[in-house]
Amino acid sequence: MDDFYNKYHRRIRSFVAKKIDDEGVAEELTNDIMLAGINSRPNFSGKSSEFSWLCGIAKHKIIDYYRKKKLKTILFSVSPVFEEIADQALNPERDSLKNELKEEIKKTFKAVGEGYGKILRLKYVEGLAVGQIAKKLKMSVKATESRLFRARKGFSKKWKYEKKN
Repeated sequence: MDDFYNKYHRRIRSFVAKKIDDEGVAEELTNDIMLAGINSRPNFSGKSSEFSWLCGIAKHKIIDYYRKKKLKTILFSVSPVFEEIADQALNPERDSLKNELKEEIKKTFKAVGEGYGKILRLKYVEGLAVGQIAKKLKMSVKATESRLFRARKGFSKKWKYEKKN
């Protein structure tokens, strides 16, 4: 294990640093990548070099990092309730709860009614801009913004209610 770590750590760290500007995050991802490599080394088939294989793991970890960062940014910009959801979903110690949390969010989307669940999905799941949503729903941009505002408010109320009960 030590040989494997020493052999590749510096090169993987350099690979990650080219894609991640934050040194702390880059180091943490590098350690995650090295651990994943060590744990899955028995599954290495030898169809490529070990370094290429580790770079493949690194690419997936980096993509996951940016997805989580984007999700967190979107959710934080919308509402403190979404911040709570993001913390629950993105906290590594709670990975096992992600599916349960997704189901709760879907359930809350359905519970908000009046087309609010659909507009929230278009905005926060599909990532459409307000103008794109307006076109898709055949509404004006102002009406779409207004409905989105009410949808977020409704989601927040339903989410808080569901958490209390």
